[in-house]
Amino acid sequence: MFTKQQTKELIEVLTYVGENLGPQIDKLAAEVVKSLKAGGKVILMGNGGSAGDAQHIAAEFVGRYKKERRSYPALALNTNTSSLTAIGNDYGYDYTFSRQIEGFAKAGDVIIGISTSGNSANVYKALELAKKMNCYTAAFLGKSGGTIKDIVDLPIIVKSNNTPRIQECHIFIGHTLCELVEKEL
Repeated sequence: MFTKQQTKELIEVLTYVGENLGPQIDKLAAEVVKSLKAGGKVILMGNGGSAGDAQHIAAEFVGRYKKERRSYPALALNTNTSSLTAIGNDYGYDYTFSRQIEGFAKAGDVIIGISTSGNSANVYKALELAKKMNCYTAAFLGKSGGTIKDIVDLPIIVKSNNTPRIQECHIFIGHTLCELVEKEL
């Protein structure tokens, strides 16, 4: 049965985001704008619900968020089941995203990993490689930020242990990012 508790929890976590993460979201938007203006792209990735968020945000960039404009190059690495299963089978699941980063990313691209725990090994390995390739790396994280917070240029950490509320805030952050980028381009 629905209770007001879920709404109360979301409001609390969104309030944290609004009071604490604005500068990080602005910084990421500036990096995305800079990359797109220079001919770069945005690459996103995640597992489970975070995969859905990565795909959703990529679609907002390629299609449109609020205004009619040119398509922005963005892709979610978790959408190609043939690549995911072939890489997982041949190299192991931890390499499902890093092999794609190797193939698709170039210096100056913005790579965004999404992980509610901050400890997803395949997201970690991909961000680690992207950084070595001179891409700008960011991550939407939850809880304490896990191991991923230490390897990215910009960790955006929703400090909550409640996975559904973290995911709801991640899509809010993604939508806000899309809005800020559209305003600048």
